[in-house]
Amino acid sequence: MSVGRQIRAGRGLLKWSSALLAEKAGLTRDTINKIEDDAVQPREGTVADIVRVFDENGVEFTDNFGVRLKPQGVEVLVGHDGLCRFFDGVYEHIKKHGGLIQVTGVDEDVFTEHLGDYSPVHIQRMTELVEARKDIKVQSLIREGDTNVTCSDYAEYRWLPKDMFEPVPFYVYGDCLAIMSFQTIPAPTIVLHKIPAITNSYKKQFDALWKISKSVRS
Repeated sequence: MSVGRQIRAGRGLLKWSSALLAEKAGLTRDTINKIEDDAVQPREGTVADIVRVFDENGVEFTDNFGVRLKPQGVEVLVGHDGLCRFFDGVYEHIKKHGGLIQVTGVDEDVFTEHLGDYSPVHIQRMTELVEARKDIKVQSLIREGDTNVTCSDYAEYRWLPKDMFEPVPFYVYGDCLAIMSFQTIPAPTIVLHKIPAITNSYKKQFDALWKISKSVRS
């Protein structure tokens, strides 16, 4: 199956016209039609825009040019690209809605290693966003004794006792919960839940941990 047929199949799952897909992807209907007919070789950025629109609406492209409905309420992101996509999602959510981000199990050295050049980009945009708004708060729990507080310009860090700290981060924001493992190959693997009942349960756990945590001392 070509990428054009893959796009047509994705539209079929959503019962979308080519005009509607074009509108959502910021393209023309003629462009979508030509891609689906294999009349043009689309640029990588154009395909990325189309894939993003499908992903946001519950359809994912699979290996070997397949297409399927995404499992409801759960998304799995893998590797460096998956980690960057995750932080893009967090940023876009908080930019639109404001609110609270809670994260525990943090080792900033590990995040910096896996994010690479993307790390300062994300830190800078989050710093600017939090400075520009008054309705965003970020709480981060790290291991007692750890003084690497890379994101302190916009996040409040607190120490969690060593015997309670686990290096398996989880993020809570909005109705979303993300659980991460940096022990997989490739790393990390991020399981993103969009099920409010699960998110609320982890939020309660975080609130309890925050209450017994201590201020970070340099």
